[in-house]
Amino acid sequence: MSAESSKTSSKIDALLEIMEKLRSPDNGCPWDVEQTFRTVAPYTIEEAYEVADAIERSDLTALKDELGDLLFQVVFHAQMAKEEGAFDFADVAVAISDKMIRRHPHVFGGAKYRSAEEQIHAWESQKAEERASKGVQSLLDDVSIGLPGLTRAVKLQKRAARVGFDWTEPEAVLDKVVEETRELTEAMSTANVEDIEDEFGDLLFVMANLSRHLKIDPEAAIRRANEKFSRRFRHIEDCLNREGRRPEDASLDEMEAFWRDAKMQERKT
Repeated sequence: MSAESSKTSSKIDALLEIMEKLRSPDNGCPWDVEQTFRTVAPYTIEEAYEVADAIERSDLTALKDELGDLLFQVVFHAQMAKEEGAFDFADVAVAISDKMIRRHPHVFGGAKYRSAEEQIHAWESQKAEERASKGVQSLLDDVSIGLPGLTRAVKLQKRAARVGFDWTEPEAVLDKVVEETRELTEAMSTANVEDIEDEFGDLLFVMANLSRHLKIDPEAAIRRANEKFSRRFRHIEDCLNREGRRPEDASLDEMEAFWRDAKMQERKT
């Protein structure tokens, strides 16, 4: 083992010891001791998003911290599983190592692929074999329901596309967007909340499909739109603040004017 590997191993061991101490019923942290897989799961998801946020901001210092927080979540779940006699952190590491070796025969074995597309096809075939060995019946069975809605929509669509259930061109999806928008408009005219929600969901699902055909991550796109909205709305607040006013003191037309000013400034930068 190299000096670097030895250092990494000792640091991981130290982290595992910290987690075990935090979960100790005798002298651990009461909050950590009370947690379960279910109660910790939301924090795990939150930490993954904070990793994505640091990457989006190109903040490598923050990324280091957020990756540490995410790693701690893995350690937390592994410690709880160890306490139940199910598995421990080493088992997690072995499982993912075995999986990566199994799914990369062109790196760790003698397989040869002529292109990245051929490699992806082999990767998907390997995953399909793994699902079959677990007794998965449908192509869609193991698409996690815990994923964000748009991300899950894309994954469901990708699975269906493997057997040819898909549009061939983005333009065809755009036609479907128009159709679903019309159906949403019709539902709105009935004032039936369930129908409106149903049609709105259909429209979001088709938009997720369009993002897939455009090779865009819908979650990244909406995060970017959220940040753009926040930036422009703060500009409205700043402009009004300089006049000694607040947004609730301004008319919609005034705020729209400041919004357009924010857009113009962005185009100049």
